[in-house]
Amino acid sequence: MTLQEFYDAYIGCLNRQDWDELRRYVADDVKHNGRPLGLSGYRSMLIKDFEDIPDLRFVIDRLVCDPPLIAARLMFNCSPKGHFLGLKINGRRISFAENVFYEVKGGKIIDVLSAIDKTSIENQIA
Repeated sequence: MTLQEFYDAYIGCLNRQDWDELRRYVADDVKHNGRPLGLSGYRSMLIKDFEDIPDLRFVIDRLVCDPPLIAARLMFNCSPKGHFLGLKINGRRISFAENVFYEVKGGKIIDVLSAIDKTSIENQIA
């Protein structure tokens, strides 16, 4: 399986909310933005994201794979229920991008660095 195929399968797992399958893609000691979450913390973070944003869907806009790294620009068009990134959204539809870098080791994601374009959201709700 190529790194691109691996990432496509990982994104499919997220969009299906197949939390039992997540362990196939994410290491037990995964870090997110420098925080050691572990697989259970990472899973909890994703579950909360889907609870807060019921229509959440990860869409790959750009993808570069240079083993062991993956760089992706993900696009979102969704309606968070309440607050999102400290902004009062309350069900309004917003669109934004997330730029994210992953490190893969031993066939699993061990490190995730993520930055969401909050400015574009602020411009939409102003």
